[in-house]
Amino acid sequence: MNPETLMRRGGNPWQSYRQVATQTATPGQLVLMLFDGAIRFLDRALAGFDLDDPAECNSTVSNNVIRAQDIIRELDHSLNMEVGGEFSQTMRRLYRFFDDQLGQSNLRKEPDGIRLVIRLITTLRDAWAEMLAGRGSEAARGMTPVAA
Repeated sequence: MNPETLMRRGGNPWQSYRQVATQTATPGQLVLMLFDGAIRFLDRALAGFDLDDPAECNSTVSNNVIRAQDIIRELDHSLNMEVGGEFSQTMRRLYRFFDDQLGQSNLRKEPDGIRLVIRLITTLRDAWAEMLAGRGSEAARGMTPVAA
């Protein structure tokens, strides 16, 4: 279905594309998409600090931090602890650290914790993308969703 047909039907082409992309992605690609989404929401949260209206600033920061936390929690819940061993345990601790840092930053409306999580999760994202390109890390088994 082309974008014009979707628009006539009231659909959103970008939303349709994302739905198809997530339905056809491999578990490894889904993890990469989750990392990208968390980074995108955290970037939006940081941008919220620059808003002049305090209510809009608080709302933008809070809503985007919460969305990023939801993604991080999904990544945490999708860890395969049986197969991943120590790697999965380390990732669980790291995800919980991210969640805590974001919660504190959101509560205090301070950007430092958000910046830290962006830096760390970007490093993870880049390593994950490199692993996917190389196709074959044993560590990836501990991070892929249990259903995979």
